[in-house]
Amino acid sequence: MRPLLLRADWVVPVSAPPIRQGAVLVDGEGRIAEVGPADDVTPPAGAEQIDLGGSALLPGLVNAHAHPDLALFRGALEDLAFPDWIAGLMRGYRRLSAPDDFGVAARWSVVEALRAGITTLGATEASGASLEALRDLGLRGVVFHEVFGPDPKHAAAALAALRERVERARGVAGDRVRVGISPHAPYTVSDALYRGVAEYAGAERLPVAVHIAESAAERRLVAAGEGVFADRLRARGISVDARAPSPIALLDRLGLLGLGPLLIHCVDVGEEDVRRIADCQCTVAHCPVANARLGHGIAPLDLFREAGVRVGLGTDSAGSNNRMDMLEEARIASILQRPRLRVPDALPPAEVLRMCTLDAAACLGMEDEVGSIESGKAADLCAVSLDAPHVRPVHDPLAAVVHAARGSDVRLTMVAGRILYRDGRLPGVDVEELQGKMERAADRLREREAAG
Repeated sequence: MRPLLLRADWVVPVSAPPIRQGAVLVDGEGRIAEVGPADDVTPPAGAEQIDLGGSALLPGLVNAHAHPDLALFRGALEDLAFPDWIAGLMRGYRRLSAPDDFGVAARWSVVEALRAGITTLGATEASGASLEALRDLGLRGVVFHEVFGPDPKHAAAALAALRERVERARGVAGDRVRVGISPHAPYTVSDALYRGVAEYAGAERLPVAVHIAESAAERRLVAAGEGVFADRLRARGISVDARAPSPIALLDRLGLLGLGPLLIHCVDVGEEDVRRIADCQCTVAHCPVANARLGHGIAPLDLFREAGVRVGLGTDSAGSNNRMDMLEEARIASILQRPRLRVPDALPPAEVLRMCTLDAAACLGMEDEVGSIESGKAADLCAVSLDAPHVRPVHDPLAAVVHAARGSDVRLTMVAGRILYRDGRLPGVDVEELQGKMERAADRLREREAAG
């Protein structure tokens, strides 16, 4: 790989103030060699040079929580109460019977990610399809293998199956993709299974992610053993009792919180929950669009930030969000906190941009490698055009990126010094063929849904 010099009207390191007329030098190993004003960065002889002109050059965006293998459910589960949405998703999941449906969906999500400047994904899923999709298409990430099992009688079998999946995944993960585990949520995981996962993760030093404190229905199940989730579990012959004062308290009691997992959502939390989260040095994946679309509410980011909890942004699945656009996620995260707190300056652009770069990287245990433009870090970068009518004029590059630009304004996406997307093209990816596979898989899903 030849050294590469990238110039842009603005370089946004995230860990330092923006640089007007800046440049980034990438060495032959795919790492950042130098960053600074363009006049001060001199490329070595023979280096390739790219002038990005009216763009902001950013660290590659980091999506702390997504479900790449669920792209086929985009628009298929609209306007449902959360328990019904979950039931519909599980039903549809079982109807995707073609061997490569999940693999096609995961690859389609990677294409969407690259076009939106996303270079790192926290992929949470049962199929494990994202591992090969990320590896083969060149992205970075952590694939958290989900495990389900609300009946404690089946906990040992579920844990054994998870161990087998993790061992297979470790054998094919590659250098840029890590393997983790995810006990799904309190309404799909028994106390016995949570304990088993906690012991396994601790012994194997596996990263853990868990959907938690997402809805009022989840709290009612955990704290009172009542509500629609409890009713549906009892209908399956599973005994349900009150388990803990809150979902966060449940994870603490069962030994999972002490591992410092990535906590996904955390909408329905109180001050005591936040204290537990901070004490255990957990991180939080905040998914504002999915939380809002499912009617869950707005997470109290002010409490997390005051307690020193690192919060990264995530898009969640196409089935709950419909888009994988981290710039949109950042804008909406900021906008929603302002009416909630009744202040005009909650989550200013610099802070919310950090939440989808360096802080999101910290949620995945990758902040030493990616998330900012600094010498020695991996050259994971994206360039966002600032030339579109909906962006101009540019008074403040950070405000322009967060509050005016969109994922569709991304011009270039790079991982480890390799350009994976540039000006509408994805080298080595037959997007038309992949789209055809997606449409055929969607047709099969609709046919099975119609057949009942």
